Amino acid sequence: MESPKFLSSVPIFSELPDEALEKIEKTGSRKSFQKNDVILMEEESGTALFVIITGKVKVARSSNDGREVILTILTDSDFFGEMAILDGLTRSASVVAIEETELFMLQRNDFMSLLHEHPEISIVLLQELTSRLRAADMKIKALSLKDAEGKVASVLLQLADEVGKIKQGKVEIDRLPLQQDLANMAGTSRETISRTLHSFAKKGLIELEGSKLRILDYEKFKGMFI
Repeated sequence: MESPKFLSSVPIFSELPDEALEKIEKTGSRKSFQKNDVILMEEESGTALFVIITGKVKVARSSNDGREVILTILTDSDFFGEMAILDGLTRSASVVAIEETELFMLQRNDFMSLLHEHPEISIVLLQELTSRLRAADMKIKALSLKDAEGKVASVLLQLADEVGKIKQGKVEIDRLPLQQDLANMAGTSRETISRTLHSFAKKGLIELEGSKLRILDYEKFKGMFI
């Protein structure tokens, strides 16, 4: 069946038996979003956990001066909305579809019941939250301490870790976000993104091919900017 297959690729559900996955799939619901549709708004109340079946979304916050700051980009099998479910507070960020996206939604009461039935989910969820906290710490460091090249490199490394495919030391990022979105992730301007990407390419650190970007020696690139 399709349902256990797509849910089994989600980290917090990956160890559950097929019977449990089928039950989860029947309990939840699906919803489709078009590019640029707002899925969640920052500060609204949170009542559901979301799993990306297909597509891509950006998680963003608004700065005090109204600028958008993109925290991360999520894709197939990623999940979001867990913080508001766990603490009952409002959403900490907005989520917007950046391409056609299909989501699976599990309501708060159903998710909390699931945690009681399968406490192993809580362990994986804690690991995932810890990983996201570490990534947020690295992002804060990059935005506050690094120069323009360091900020752009940090975003490329973040994308490489989240959506990149590694092969023989190279990492390929398909469907690179728009330069304005990259700028919003790096806390810089679109012009700086364009200039820095071309500088990296001239130095032989990356290759650009349409919407694809390849980091030619991932470990070397990581060593230069972390």
